[in-house]
This record gives sequence, structure tokens and C-alpha cells, in this order.
Amino acid sequence: MRRERAPLWIGVLAAIGAAFFILPLIGLVVRTPWGDALQSLTSADTLDALRLSLVASLSATAFALVLGVPLAWVYARVDFPGRSVVRALTTLPMVLPPVVGGIALLLAFGRRGLVGSMLASFGVSLPFTTAGVVMAETFVAMPFLVLTVEAGLRSMDRRYEDAARTLGAGRWTVFTRVTLPLIAPSVAAGAVLCWARALGEFGATITFAGNFPGVTQTMPLAVYLLLETNPQGSFVLSLILLLVSLVVLVGLRHRWLGSA
Repeated sequence: MRRERAPLWIGVLAAIGAAFFILPLIGLVVRTPWGDALQSLTSADTLDALRLSLVASLSATAFALVLGVPLAWVYARVDFPGRSVVRALTTLPMVLPPVVGGIALLLAFGRRGLVGSMLASFGVSLPFTTAGVVMAETFVAMPFLVLTVEAGLRSMDRRYEDAARTLGAGRWTVFTRVTLPLIAPSVAAGAVLCWARALGEFGATITFAGNFPGVTQTMPLAVYLLLETNPQGSFVLSLILLLVSLVVLVGLRHRWLGSA
């Protein structure tokens, strides 16, 4: 590919734009108290928050795969009345303020919510529990998976599916043996983006599940709490989340995100 030299004014504006993102990250690295990093990372509260973050984010990603891949297939392949409206509503959490999403979850699944009141009659309570954390993270993160998989389904060559059907393969066989392997990069990319978004979720989680250490306090919530009581410790945890996000975006970009 032929390389171009950027005009001076474009180069200057691009440099300012890059610095706008890079300087805060440099500030975090420079101001992190490296001497106290090990103590902050090995404290009981930090380990509990890290464990809960990993369990909740991976669980949310698993739920998103089970529910999101079929939803993306319907959006890409089935034409039904109101599809654009339903699609917009189910991807709305991507741009919806997370706190508003948490309030919406409370109104739907809270003890007096539309569905939560029925669940409460069976002794099931989701708000302010670990299950509530998983639900909040799934609500916010699953649209990233849905849109990525839908794009992969729309761009794939459907002639392979048609050929499999002419050879007598059923719908399930075509989906598992032909469609899924062809869109595997998109599924992987969507899962990675979904997991990274779930790992960093804050607003919906604290609104719907609260901030109880060992039960609902994830890493972002622990950072927020430490920012008020121990700012130096919050820098360390923030750097951990930064490094995880950086590894996801840089390490997997060319292998999965680029091919998707």
C-alpha cells in the first residue's frame, strides 16, 4: 500500500488528537506509586474485587454468547415487522448512560419491578447480589457482541450454506458446521469486546447491584471507593484495568478484530 505524507495542518491536529488520549495514560503511569504496588495488589479487598470482576465478566460474556449469537442471526437473516426498532432498543445500552441502564434494570428486575415482583414470589432476588452484577454487565456489554456477529453474518458468503443445504444438511448442521466456523473471527472479536466492556462496567453495576465488598464490589467499584479513601491505591488498580484493556486491543487486534 502506498504511503502518503500528511499535510502539516493535518499532522499537527492528528498529533494533538493523539496526545489528548495518550497524556492521561502517561499521567497514570507516572503517578502510580510503584513502591506500594505489590501491597495494594495483594490486599484482601483487592483480591476479592479482582476475583469477582473476573467471575462476573466471564459469566456475562458466556451469557452474551448464548443469547447474543442467536439474536445477531435473527437480525441478519430474518425480516420481521419492527426489526429496526427492536434492533435499536437492544443495542441502546451502548450509548445509554450506564446509571440509567441500572435504574431500568431495577424497574424491571427489582423486588417491585415488572418481572422482579414475580421472581420475588419464588424467593428469587437479583438486585444487590453477585447475580445482579452479572446481569448488569451482560445488559451493558452484550450489544458489542451482537453488532460484531451481525456484521460478520452479513458479510459472509452464503453460498456455502446453500451448498450444504443442497447436499441434505439440516439447519442445525449448517449453522454449527458451516456458519459458525465462517464467522468465528467475528464471534471471537465480539466476545473479546464484550468481556472488556463487562470488566470495566461501573454505572449500571453500582446502581443495580450496589457496592458490597466480596459480593458486588468489582474492580471499577473498588477504584472508585479507593479514590476517596486511598488515592494512591486507586492508581494501582486503575493501571491494572488499563493494562488489561491494552492487551485486549493490541494483542488480539490483528488476529481477531482485524479479520472480523
